[in-house]
Amino acid sequence: MSDFIEWGALAQVAVAGLVVGAGIPALFALGLRLLTQPAAGAAGAADGAEGAAQPVRRSVPRVVGATLCLGVVVGVLALGLTFLVTGGH
Repeated sequence: MSDFIEWGALAQVAVAGLVVGAGIPALFALGLRLLTQPAAGAAGAADGAEGAAQPVRRSVPRVVGATLCLGVVVGVLALGLTFLVTGGH
């Protein structure tokens, strides 16, 4: 059976599929999650409490982490599009 299957190529395709198919969307979701944080009184906001529309100040580490995650996603998308446009197969 090993005459018909190239195990190294199969492993490369599986790893690439996991990284691109699951890793990039997971980074995008993590970046969005870091940008949105619940308000201090999230339970009270659901009941229509006063002051629920107050802006929430994001912490610097969360913004930096979100920027890094979303930057990697944009970079991978740009790299993929460049690869396709230049005739890569």
